[in-house]
Amino acid sequence: MSAHCCDHETPKTEAIVNLPRYRKILWIALIVNAAMFLVEIGAGVQAGSLSLLADAVDFAGDAMNYAVSLAVLASALAWRARAAILKAVSMMGFGLYVLGAAVWSVWHGGVPQAMTMGVVALMALAANVAVAWMLYAFREGDANMRSVWLCSRNDAIGNVAVFMAALGVFGTGSAWPDLLVASLMAALALHGGWTVLRQARGELAANGTLNSAPSGTNSR
Repeated sequence: MSAHCCDHETPKTEAIVNLPRYRKILWIALIVNAAMFLVEIGAGVQAGSLSLLADAVDFAGDAMNYAVSLAVLASALAWRARAAILKAVSMMGFGLYVLGAAVWSVWHGGVPQAMTMGVVALMALAANVAVAWMLYAFREGDANMRSVWLCSRNDAIGNVAVFMAALGVFGTGSAWPDLLVASLMAALALHGGWTVLRQARGELAANGTLNSAPSGTNSR
């Protein structure tokens, strides 16, 4: 086996952002996430599943994230980093929302419908694996690209967890598996958002646009 099979060279951002293929993938991801949001919001309400509803909110957030990514695709690095900060904040906000909803459901929630949870989770997993696979080649780009990749990766992990929760609900007759998975998804969102936020702030600092001093001072 040749040595270059194990080499990994980070692609240049300037080359990636102008690729028509990347733009096309973002459009596909936007449509898929918007469609799955509608499917999961309906299924989550019908099944009484917090993890499905959390996943639906996540799909909606990702659809907005892809829309933002398309809007800033050809922008300068500083603007892409600012967009990544906005997306990071939305990811972390989603995580906090789900944690609060899980705490509320401990006292007020019922047992969700395991069959609906499982079927919809598998549908969502298929959608997210397809999107994540298409975005895999762009995971080492700037903070904006990394946030798009992390969203898709976290979604696929979350779908597996929702399916496992469905099995747990079916086997135990309890809502606890659903609540635990919802909390796990919240933790993933918080971690992913923090990772993107740090990288975006680093890119702004390297670009000289973070905490930059006013340019009105003159040297004497």
